[in-house]
Amino acid sequence: MRTATVRRPLAAIAALTTALLTLTACSPEEDKDNVLTVFAAASLTKAFNLIADQFEEEHPDSGIVFNFAGSSALAAQIAEGAPGDVFAAADETTMAAAVDAGTVADPEVFARNQLVIAVPEGNPDGVTGLQDLADLSVAVCAEEVPCGAAAQTVIAASGASITPSTYEPDVKATLAKLAMGEADAALVYRTDVKAAWGGVDGVEFPESDSAVNNYPIAVLDEAENPNLAAEFIAYVQSDAGQTVLETAGFQHP
Repeated sequence: MRTATVRRPLAAIAALTTALLTLTACSPEEDKDNVLTVFAAASLTKAFNLIADQFEEEHPDSGIVFNFAGSSALAAQIAEGAPGDVFAAADETTMAAAVDAGTVADPEVFARNQLVIAVPEGNPDGVTGLQDLADLSVAVCAEEVPCGAAAQTVIAASGASITPSTYEPDVKATLAKLAMGEADAALVYRTDVKAAWGGVDGVEFPESDSAVNNYPIAVLDEAENPNLAAEFIAYVQSDAGQTVLETAGFQHP
């Protein structure tokens, strides 16, 4: 079992979810010569903001603006012409679709992640694995986003009779359902439990090995700052960037 080390009330997760999804790691655009727009999976929120802080220290004339959301929603925005420079997805399937659409090229995997069962601190229902979720209300991501596809894979692999009570647009919204008491458990990434400021525990389960997600990153074909975008990607892949990701609970690719 993975248990968060910082303890705060579970309700705090819900209160902070909206702020996290819109949080940016940049100074005001008017104070920067170069502003990089990064479309990134919601599960990367905390880690990428920390990486951006470090990157900006080395590039004081540059700023980073993030758009955090579900990977499929981000891919759709990019396909519709939303301006940006970098796309970091939570699975290779979504990135492959972006490659096929001609919006990105040459993606590289920079991290891996897998699911855990998020439960309220102290695990009041005594959840030890997927089989214990049959009689509980369970929040999962919508199947069209990577965390939802992974959830369906692990549920099928377990053979457990689980009927999710809600399908959310991304992993942050899924965890928020648990935080607000609208679900007894949630299938989310291990990194989201670790970033949850306490009030939530993570129960690991063997079936999660069947749905480990690789996280690819690429420069957008229509990037306004392709050189700076390439530098940011290189920083994410550097020892400094990988240290931040591993501290956040991501696995090395």
